Amino acid sequence: MTTKKLYDIDAYATEFEARVLSCEAVELVSKDGDKRIAYQVVLDQTLFFPEEGGQTPDQGTLGEIEVMDVQIKKDVISHYLAQPLMVNSTVKGMIDWKHRFFNMQQHSGEHLFSGLAHRKYGLKNVGFHLSNQIVTMDFDKPLTDAQIKEMEWEINEAIVANVEIKTGYPSKEELANLEYRSKIEIDGDVRIVEIPGYDICACCAPHVHRTGEIGMFKIQSVQNYKGGIRISFLCGFRALEEYRKKSEIISELSGILTTNQENLAEHVSKLKTQVQSLKAQLSNAKQTLMESKLTEIPVEQKDVILFEQDLETPVMRNVVNKLMEMHDGVCGIFVGDDVEGYNYIIGSKIVDCREIATKLRDEFDARGGGKPQMIQGSLIAREDAIRDCLVKLHA
Repeated sequence: MTTKKLYDIDAYATEFEARVLSCEAVELVSKDGDKRIAYQVVLDQTLFFPEEGGQTPDQGTLGEIEVMDVQIKKDVISHYLAQPLMVNSTVKGMIDWKHRFFNMQQHSGEHLFSGLAHRKYGLKNVGFHLSNQIVTMDFDKPLTDAQIKEMEWEINEAIVANVEIKTGYPSKEELANLEYRSKIEIDGDVRIVEIPGYDICACCAPHVHRTGEIGMFKIQSVQNYKGGIRISFLCGFRALEEYRKKSEIISELSGILTTNQENLAEHVSKLKTQVQSLKAQLSNAKQTLMESKLTEIPVEQKDVILFEQDLETPVMRNVVNKLMEMHDGVCGIFVGDDVEGYNYIIGSKIVDCREIATKLRDEFDARGGGKPQMIQGSLIAREDAIRDCLVKLHA
């Protein structure tokens, strides 16, 4: 039994009718480990493209019931629904056209880039991921920034040229004489997607009819990945949506900083330098204030524990070091409040501070650790409870 793939016949169709061959209750487990009962429905034919070839499945409904997932195994396509369908009944299916077309734009754009990268630089596409949140392609070799920008321009020229995208199943004889890209060995019939002048590749997914429908191709980011590169990109309406978001952010920042877009980066860089300078000045002021506070503590006092607010870790460490020079016993500082919790540093010349860390972990589920002379970490507890715990430790 195999499922007739209507999306192979017409990638632009949105509605279809099919006979329900089977419907079985199954248990689905989410990535978070949550379990739920769903109904695995197999039809004699479907427009729903399953999760395959690095692409997430189509969305839509069967008999007005939302299709939660679509999977394929040995040419049998399974649809997963929250409600059952009657076996041998005829059901009307409808795919989400916006979702389908957006995916078609991305996938066709990927073929343009991968095909051109292979022809120009001998790169192999070793990974592709197309979801609602991200679109990435992985290559086995790196590219320079100049090469990537040049290719991005050429892809958009190909889009403007409105080249026809051809799909089909060549015979075994034709396939044997055809040079095409394929990441895996394929058994049975091989579907070929060809963009004349740019790419010939084995692919199971729906594509747009002509490159002009891709709209535009825009690279979002490039990173080193397993000796090659991973490129994130967007095409068409998804690229437009992303541009709108970024444009709104830039316009808002320009208004807040009262500068035009051309000077925005320079303005932000200056602000960053000013903030870093002010932070350094503030940290120095806090250090001076704490040193003044330390002089008010009697020299003969042991076990000095301070509770403060809004101190950076370097200042906390300096305070504890100075306390250890001036006082015996346990010296420490807790910075924060009873609601949000405290960061702490504790030191001692005569007590193994790791024992204190164990006690705080047992009492308050504190995080952290360190060496015998000094520990640091964080916890959520009241100041009086923390003091009481430390007092009992030496009782």
